[in-house]
Order: sequence, then structure tokens, then C-alpha cells
Amino acid sequence: MADRGGDVSAPLQRPPLYAARLNAFKIGIKDKWPGRNRITTLDLIERAAGVPGLNAADLNYPDHFDGLTEADIGSTLERFGVTLNGLAMRYYTEPEFKLGAFTHPDRRIRRAAIDITKRGIDAGRRLGSQLMTLWMGQDGFDTSFQLDYAQAWDWTIEALHEVAAHDPETEIAIEYKPNEPRAFALMPDVGTTLLAIRQAGNANLGVTLDFAHVLYADEMPAFAAHLVARHSKLMGVHLNDGYGKRDDGLMVGTVHPVQTVELLVELLRQGYSSAIYFDTFPDHSGLDPEAECAANIAVVERLKAVAAMLADDAALAAATARQDAPAAHRIVSRALYGA
Repeated sequence: MADRGGDVSAPLQRPPLYAARLNAFKIGIKDKWPGRNRITTLDLIERAAGVPGLNAADLNYPDHFDGLTEADIGSTLERFGVTLNGLAMRYYTEPEFKLGAFTHPDRRIRRAAIDITKRGIDAGRRLGSQLMTLWMGQDGFDTSFQLDYAQAWDWTIEALHEVAAHDPETEIAIEYKPNEPRAFALMPDVGTTLLAIRQAGNANLGVTLDFAHVLYADEMPAFAAHLVARHSKLMGVHLNDGYGKRDDGLMVGTVHPVQTVELLVELLRQGYSSAIYFDTFPDHSGLDPEAECAANIAVVERLKAVAAMLADDAALAAATARQDAPAAHRIVSRALYGA
């Protein structure tokens, strides 16, 4: 009989889940797969799985399912030991979606967007996932007097409610972004997104925070994460970096290491245990995607260790309580950069 006080009874700690943008692994396909005429999602999963520590994946729906069966995808994920973190909707199947998915003026197009989202949720469940991320970049406007704001808002709330009600066991996460491709997004910031979630009224609606999106929404990532936890649920975290002017998708910590650490401290305090997804764009400058992803994992592991030191630091808590920025800065800098 095992000693009750021994390590035998201690719960096993699973490794942290890290996922990355699969399409980035298309970089250098001629060198990686010489002579191949077609590269599929299965190839991208295999290449991504070769990065030490990358053990999860998010698949775009329906893009990453093109020409493949769910059995193909499921068996490939299992073969390479990759956990399916979730699916993310991409509304590209209808050219009309460029004028809106949930907010398109044509009811037929709005219905198509809702129905394809439901199919994506069902596909995810069959593959063992219970997360669907909605990035509604097409739902917005470009000029004054282009959009009936009241009608577009009502259509969006109705669509969110219907999609979330389709499978209450699947978490539906809204990934907000200020703009792109539309000049103004209908879900541009954390406050608007939380309002929409409250009005839709479904318990399985929540938020995915994308670090670069948050920056150029002129928000502080840790504060945004706190607001999400206070009023809804943080269902996903996309780490990257940028200069706050657009969705740069730079490597983690290259511009805002302190803000990244503060977000990681907030995640620790919330008990966030889902995947960290690297939504980065090494393809913009032709970086080796495997080396870029490995660098992201290494940096996040280091910054998580710093966050663990700071989360319960009594001196930092005292400095923060009295808004003593110089003292807090010295403590954080010492943890980040050493004495």
C-alpha cells in the first residue's frame, strides 16, 4: 500500500500547452518538401510538432479541413502527440462575407455564416475540442452612413446567442480587434465585447485575448484580462507583440516584455490553464518558423518563471498598493534582468 503522504498520491502535472499559427509553417515549403505539389494541414501539423514543446494546435474552420476528413486530422494529431486546443472560424467560403458575416445586409449570407459556424462547432466536438474562437473581422464598416449600427448590433447579438446555444458545452470565445480588414470593427475592444456577451446572455460565451490586438486597442493587457475574468471568462490567450499601431504579430517579448509579464501574473492569479497560442507572423520577413516558435516558447517559459516570482512578492504588492511606480519598476526589473 502506498504511503498516503508520499508522492504517489500527488496529481500528475501536465506540461503547459503551447500552440502556434499553423499557416506560418508554410514558409520555405520548397525546401521543406521538395517536389511536393500540395501541402496539407496534415503536413503543417507534422512540421509544427517537430518544435520541442509545441504540443497543441488550433485549426481554422473550414480552411484547414479542405480536402481532408476529420479522421485524417484526428489520426495525425494523435500520431504526433498534438492536443487539439480548439477551432477558429474563418469566414472566407463566401465572397460576400467581405461585407459582413453576422452583419451582412443579405439575410441569406447571415444565415450561411451562422450555419457554417455551427458546422465548425460540431466538427470540433467530434475531434474532442470544446472551444470555438470567433474573429469577426468582416463585421464592421469603413465609412460614415455605411452601416445601420442598431441593426448590425442586433443581428450580431442574435447570431452570438444562436451560435452559443447550438452546443452549450462548447466555449465560444470572441477575439476582438480594432480593425482590419474593415476600417472599424463592431467588436473593437474589451468593453464592447463584454457588453455583447452580457446582452447575448449565454453562459458559454467568453473572450480570447490577442496581445497585439489589445495593444492597438490602446488597452493594457493585464487590465483587459482582469475585466474579462470579472465579467465573463477568459477562454483563450494569443501571445505575440507589436508597436500598437497594427497587428504586427512579432515574437513574444520583443517590444513589451514588462506588459507580457504583467499579463502572465494576471493569468496565474486567475488560474488560467488553457493553451498559450503564438499568433505571430514570421512569414512577414521570412523567418524560420520552427526557430521563431522555439524562441517564443523559450521566452514565455522564462517570463512565466518571472511571473511566478512576482505574483506573490509582498514588496511588489505593497508598492502597487501605494502606486509607488519607481519601487515596483525596480522589483520587476530585478526579476527580469537581474541585479
